[in-house]
Amino acid sequence: METKLHSFLQSGLIDKYILGTATPSEITEVEHYISTYPEAEEEYMKLQDNLEILAKANAVEAPMFILDSIHEAIDEKPVISLEPKKVKSKTPWYKYSIAASIAAFIFAGAATMLYLQNQSLLKENQVVVDEIFDLRSDIEKNNSKLDDVMRQFMELNNPDTEKYVLRGNERAKDLKTVAYINAKEKTSMIDVVSLPKLPENQTYQIWAELQDKMVNLGILDVANRKLKQIPYMEDALGLSITIEPKGNQNSASAENAVAEIALKNN
Repeated sequence: METKLHSFLQSGLIDKYILGTATPSEITEVEHYISTYPEAEEEYMKLQDNLEILAKANAVEAPMFILDSIHEAIDEKPVISLEPKKVKSKTPWYKYSIAASIAAFIFAGAATMLYLQNQSLLKENQVVVDEIFDLRSDIEKNNSKLDDVMRQFMELNNPDTEKYVLRGNERAKDLKTVAYINAKEKTSMIDVVSLPKLPENQTYQIWAELQDKMVNLGILDVANRKLKQIPYMEDALGLSITIEPKGNQNSASAENAVAEIALKNN
């Protein structure tokens, strides 16, 4: 039975169950294992926590789209038909000329009105076309973000990914960040949970400690608290977060460190 449970945990069915891509039979199997085996329930809760981390890190406000309806530009008016009247005498030729002139003016006015209305419709159609292109662009961006979230989710759930929690010392008691490092895939991610506020002329910076030097991995910004990639450093012995003057990213000193952690040897 242990072999069967181990095979189930390695099958990835729990991942599919959480992401909503499992088939009905797979859903039944996953729910059976979760309700029967504590190990399966523990793995399910772990993946739920990871998904919550990604949801918090990638939360974005939904985009605003203005797709106004196109108003009818041409009012359809009923045409009143007039019954021709019988005349007793012939109509003089100049009256036909006057009628023809009036008809020409009416035709020219109607043609001008239709032309202007057509131009207005063309402009409105162009607005709709532009909005459709903008919508397609937004869809492509959202798909790209979704791909990033899926990739991050898979990295978090990779058994080779190590989780390191960095907590602040007396100088930054409320500081907390979580690093995810996969030495096999050579990937590193950092999740900024909380950072105490600093003066305008100072920044939090994260460093990789090598055998003989410190390498800057980037600035941690409280205004951008989200899961993000950081450079992976081969043979890094540890990670350190320091408070540095703004603009200084070349050197780190031990007295400026507010959080440190040693990395496992791989």
